[in-house]
Order: sequence, then C-alpha cells, then structure tokens
Amino acid sequence: MSNDKKLKAVAFGEVLWDIFGNDKKIGGAPLNVALRMKALGVDSNMISCVGNDADGEAIINEVNKLGLNTNTILKSDYFPTGLVHVTLDKSKSASYEILYPSAWDKIILNEEARELVVNSDVLIYGSLVCRDQVSREALDELLHTHTYKVFDVNLRKPHYDYETLQHLMQSANFIKFNDEEIMEISAALDSPYHTLEENMNFICSLTNATAICVTRGKDGALLLWDKHLYENEGYTIKVEDTVGAGDSFLGALVTSLLNGKEPQAALNFACATGALVAGSAGGNPKISIFDIENLINKN
Repeated sequence: MSNDKKLKAVAFGEVLWDIFGNDKKIGGAPLNVALRMKALGVDSNMISCVGNDADGEAIINEVNKLGLNTNTILKSDYFPTGLVHVTLDKSKSASYEILYPSAWDKIILNEEARELVVNSDVLIYGSLVCRDQVSREALDELLHTHTYKVFDVNLRKPHYDYETLQHLMQSANFIKFNDEEIMEISAALDSPYHTLEENMNFICSLTNATAICVTRGKDGALLLWDKHLYENEGYTIKVEDTVGAGDSFLGALVTSLLNGKEPQAALNFACATGALVAGSAGGNPKISIFDIENLINKN
C-alpha cells in the first residue's frame, strides 16, 4: 500500500475525557491511535460523538488544535460526553471505570462519515464501542466497505461478549491484542494451544486476518505478518502511566507497515513509540521521531 500518496486513515469509536484524580486528559483508544498517526504524517480523521455540553466543546476544541478534522465528531443533545475514571496501581498500570451511557455509545453516521471511510486507506476500530447497539450498527455498516480494516481489541469488563468479538475479528485484515486478551479469547474459542505464537496462528486460521500483533507490556511485542513472525523484546523506560501506550504503538505500527517499512523495523519503531508514551503522562504526549530512533539505537 506504499506509494507517494499520503496515507489516509479514519478511526471509529470513543472520544472522551480520562479523569486522573483532579486532572483530565483527552482520550479514547481510537482517538489516541488517530492522533499518533496524525503526528507521524498520516491524514487522520475521527468518527465519533460528544455531548452538547462543556466537556464536548472542550474535546472538539482540543481535537481541532491537534489537527484532526472534527466534521465527523457529532454532538448529541441526549447523551453526555464520555468520561472515564482512571486508577493507577503501584506499577502504574491503569484500570478504568467507563461511564454509560455516553454520547460515543450513540454514534450515527452522516454522509460525510460514510464517504470518509470509502475514500480512506485504513479504518481503525475497537471492541469497546460495540457495547451499545446504536454505535455497533454504525460500525457494522462501515465494516462492509473495502477499506483495509484494523481491529484493536480492547477488553474492558463487562463491556464485551465473545460472539461480537468473533464478528469484529472476522471483518478485520489486521488484529491487535495484548497478551492477556489473545489468551482469553483463544480459550473462549476452544483453542488447544498455550503459547502466544500458537494462538496467533490459531486466530489467523479462524479469520481472514493476514496480520496479527500481540503486545507484551515491557517485554515488547510479536507480529505475524505475511506468515512470518517478528519479535521485539521491549525498551527500558521509567513508566509514568500506561494509558494510551498500546494505542500509540498501534498507530506507529500501522503507519509504518502501510507506508512500506520492513516489518521488523516497523515493529521496533512501534515498540519504542509505545515505550515513550508509557514514560510520559496521559495518552497523547508529544514524541519526536528523533526520540523514537534514539531509544531504538540505545538498546
């Protein structure tokens, strides 16, 4: 998919405020992915919904400032802007209380959103947005387009079921899990296997996906791409919080691969990007290409 034309991506799903005690930062996994891709030179767009309230206005302003088109982030008069209460444990890993219902549960497509996806190179979507039928049906319509589809698995109890996850995996060209997610889903689908690599191949055999990626926190990631397995063992970083690290990892990986970067180099670049996000506060810190390459070269 690499050529001289600028890569065009659209992310579908939640935009919200992550609440850290008295502090709040813009977030939502698909938005985090879109913003990282934008920072890496991709023409990125976001399809979502916020409330017609002060929090929603603030998100629209923030997203505009960060350079994303907000024409397909709609406003709801009936549901509030999404809020998530984030708790960090001793290792700075995050857990989430995700308020329901939120405006992003009720995404309705307009013509501009439909055209945006049809004319994009890649559609990024997650599982959390499917907790509500309204947004799930909107996503389902977009999954029938011929755009390259990237499924970012994001298991947040109690907001998922295995039947929906199977459908979302079947629609994807590229699936990204963390290590716990792939083991849980594989077991639920009666996998006889016990290793990450075996279960990556197992998921491939059940779906149409030609690429599977599994993140392993501080231990890097595995990438199954064109039937070859690539591995990165991670980069050492002092963790500030893990919010958005996997999202930036995915944005960097998809951008690199679809722009024709060699898979191992793409995986290294993505792991370094994710590590630098984990070493910063919030899901969307500014990170330069120089910082990413410097971390790769130091290890």
